[in-house]
Amino acid sequence: VSFRYNEQQAAPVLQDVSFEVKQGQMVALVGRSGEGKSTIAKLLPRFYDVSAGTILLDGRDIRSIPLRSLRSKIAFVSQDNFLITGSIRDNICFGQTGVSEEALHRAVKLAHVAEFADKLPQGLDSPVGDNGSLLSGGQRQRIAIARAILKDAPIIVLDEATSALDPDSEVYIKDALERLSQNRTTLIITHRLAAIRNVDRIIVLSRGRLVEQGTHEELMARQGVYAGLAAEDRLAPRDGAESASDV
Repeated sequence: VSFRYNEQQAAPVLQDVSFEVKQGQMVALVGRSGEGKSTIAKLLPRFYDVSAGTILLDGRDIRSIPLRSLRSKIAFVSQDNFLITGSIRDNICFGQTGVSEEALHRAVKLAHVAEFADKLPQGLDSPVGDNGSLLSGGQRQRIAIARAILKDAPIIVLDEATSALDPDSEVYIKDALERLSQNRTTLIITHRLAAIRNVDRIIVLSRGRLVEQGTHEELMARQGVYAGLAAEDRLAPRDGAESASDV
């Protein structure tokens, strides 16, 4: 796959990138800022179409799949999740119809939303404010994870999902993400390499190209781009415990 956002762009954001993710695998995309990681996440649900090449889902070109059907198969949890002005309940159920109380409360429990919602006067019916302004970053993140659990999509995309969280929330987020990823195909986009040591495969991007792929151990033994990123990651300052974001 190759991609550029417009024809005037001198160099493509992605150039001849090709990889396969098998059902049920957890795969990480890593690289420095601007290397095309988040662009790949946007191409999967067709927020943009590829400039060249093909993205296949179960052997089928995603451009041949009705858009609503394609997007129903993918759940996103990002660093900055959108919340509507309404209640906690409204935001967890956003985009879903006919949600049962049993399914809702299961998502609330698995995402650790109950730990803070139960302390609010109106519980799940408590307002979140304009784009979640009445909640902390960790609380907004847990609502987004509950929404993804309720959606029950077979493909999960975690785009810097554990970045910029308060330390008290990270333990809850780590556990919730582990529960969300069980028995699903998961694509993790992160710059925190401590979070991905146990994934099935790591894909390394540099200047819009795939330059390395393998397990953490294989890539460290190669002493290439990934090993350099890992050295930088070890030297980077941390807000809270490094291991808290491991998934």
